[in-house]
Amino acid sequence: MALVKDVPAVVSIDAKPYAFTFPLKHTALLVIDMQRDFLLAKGFGEIQGGNLEAVQASIAPTKKLLEACRSAGLTIFHTREGHVPDLSDCPSSKLIRQGAAPNNTQHKLTIGERGEMGRLLVRGEYGHDIIDELKPLPGEVVIDKPGKGTFWNTTILHKLKARAITHLIVSGVTTECCFATSIREANDRGFECCGIEEATSGYNDANFKCATLDMIHWSQGLFGFIASLQPLLDALAPLVDSRGHAQSTPPQTPPGFDGDLSISSLQKAYKNGLSPVTLVETLYNKIEAYQKIDPAVWIHLESKDNVLEAAKALAAKYTDRTALPPLFGVPFSVKDSIDVAGLPTTTACPPLAHIPSASAVVYEKVIAEGALFIGKTNLDQLATGLTGCRSPYGITHSVFHKDYISGGSSSGNAVSVGANLVSFSLATDTAGSGRVPAGFNGICGYKPTRGLISFRGVTPACLSLDCIAISAKNVKDARTVWQLTEGYDVEDSYAKPPIAFERHVNSIGPQATSFKFSIPPPEALEICSHVHRRMFNETVKRLQAIGGTLTPADWSPFKKAGELLYDGTFVSERLASLPDNWLEKNRNILHPVIVELMDNVVKRQSTAVQAYRDLQAKALYTRQAEKVFAYSATGTDVIVVPTTPTHWKISEVLADPIRKNSILGEYTHCGNVLDLCGVAVPAGTYPVAELSGNKEDEGVLPFSVTFLGGSRMDATVLEIARRFEESVPSSA
Repeated sequence: MALVKDVPAVVSIDAKPYAFTFPLKHTALLVIDMQRDFLLAKGFGEIQGGNLEAVQASIAPTKKLLEACRSAGLTIFHTREGHVPDLSDCPSSKLIRQGAAPNNTQHKLTIGERGEMGRLLVRGEYGHDIIDELKPLPGEVVIDKPGKGTFWNTTILHKLKARAITHLIVSGVTTECCFATSIREANDRGFECCGIEEATSGYNDANFKCATLDMIHWSQGLFGFIASLQPLLDALAPLVDSRGHAQSTPPQTPPGFDGDLSISSLQKAYKNGLSPVTLVETLYNKIEAYQKIDPAVWIHLESKDNVLEAAKALAAKYTDRTALPPLFGVPFSVKDSIDVAGLPTTTACPPLAHIPSASAVVYEKVIAEGALFIGKTNLDQLATGLTGCRSPYGITHSVFHKDYISGGSSSGNAVSVGANLVSFSLATDTAGSGRVPAGFNGICGYKPTRGLISFRGVTPACLSLDCIAISAKNVKDARTVWQLTEGYDVEDSYAKPPIAFERHVNSIGPQATSFKFSIPPPEALEICSHVHRRMFNETVKRLQAIGGTLTPADWSPFKKAGELLYDGTFVSERLASLPDNWLEKNRNILHPVIVELMDNVVKRQSTAVQAYRDLQAKALYTRQAEKVFAYSATGTDVIVVPTTPTHWKISEVLADPIRKNSILGEYTHCGNVLDLCGVAVPAGTYPVAELSGNKEDEGVLPFSVTFLGGSRMDATVLEIARRFEESVPSSA
């Protein structure tokens, strides 16, 4: 959440046992279980004998609270208690206990039985959903929970951490049950929580509400804080106008497009009345102009007319500017190894092209959130390479300098974002393909933990290592796209389970702003050019200045895992992804470097014994890396490396394509083998002359560092990367 001038970063309100202070961009409103089953007549609550008048008292205050938090730009979470239709997630005790009570006269129906609003507390039924007055808006998170606590058997901790949330404002029903248990669970996980007195109620407030709220804040705030509604509304009120949030009716004269394609800026502009049609008109002028600078960015560019029609359809579908999906009118591109229904997927290899009948899951997800598809971008053929110099569709160059490589294999992705032609791009990463080109084009390249975003609908390079990557203007935008695209796909063989162990949050005190980071040893950095080494030393100092503690770490598992990728048998999977005899049939029309690489793989004649030894080595190095990131005093939070050791000229790569390419992967290859997450972030620029040694060379080139973290530690890594990104001066 970008703060504008004069908007405070931190807000403080009167509360019990003392003032509750919360940082706006790290705070979420959590609205608990405001469901028809609990609040309306004939629902589960009334059937149990609950006093509806008492519990309904929280509706109006919660609505005021929700509207104020929305207007102030806070993140919004809603919960719903209920079970899957077959009740397989419902413990027998919960199902039977109350109904089996002797002399029970309150109710005869239990969970799963049919009431007047459908089956009671069953997901998908009318009674299970949130009441109309508090209906979630697009982009707000809804958590379905099977229990009374919000954190048991749900993904909420992961989703809160993914949004860098450390503080919660809590409302909802019932006070003595789900409201209180959710605060206690959040407290155990490190969140600072403040319950809002008027915005919660229960079926027996006379006996329980006061005692429940007192138990939360007693003993100097043992479980959290309790505040009244009005002080919070007063504190949030000044933020509404200062953020410029529009009403549902846009201005009579819609604003023009100012050229800022960052997602957060576009979200604000659209709320203030910008038309996506206006954006498309301006954007295509820029795209057409850039084709004269670099004609190799696109393999398929959607016609301006097609995108204008899509923009008009969006405007017609979403007339309420206060309820737009998060990616409404946000332009994006995709790597041409990702399926878009009806368009050829070439992987920069025409003989392998096919026209899919269905789009990739990740593409469909961003389209569902309102994004505008602009086109499919160029890449190193078969997604093999880190240079951007291996495509029959031409060689892209860095947006900073025409003589220097763009990086690969997701070359067009990074250039389309770096040249301000789209807001973000869907790429892939097998050995650094989402990180290297980001580094060479001054943008953010994020490789999530493999399996968090579905890979279904993507032509594989090495399927067991492949993952979707996100090219974005900054870490915040990358995180936004990740939040909207991740999700367990049961049809994806490599998908990660939706719930995993999550570390606690440090929400206050020195721990909230401190972190541990490690770097490769001096001998591992010797491969770097002198300017990259200088810039990396400056990065280390900057990390220490923002609260990082340089921590020793064993670099050997990362080095050995990186070597395993191409020096071992894993490279054979490049051929395993192709049909039998495909290389021999198509070698005459492949890029010559690709043919040479594939021939080298064939010549190895790798055996099953060698492959199994490499798998065993991978398991060993992965376990060793886990110890580096251990959840202990000796573990580190992130490994920080230069994204690449240097930046080659296109002519240098063409003269020595395989060796130059290999050097670029020195710090990226380990990421996929060890199932790490990683994000490449701009870390300043340097004079071209300093790299080339020619004083007459003009211009600057970007330097980038990559933050690597353990599997599923994405939220932690992204937040550290964001803090670093914000510390880098724009002119650095």
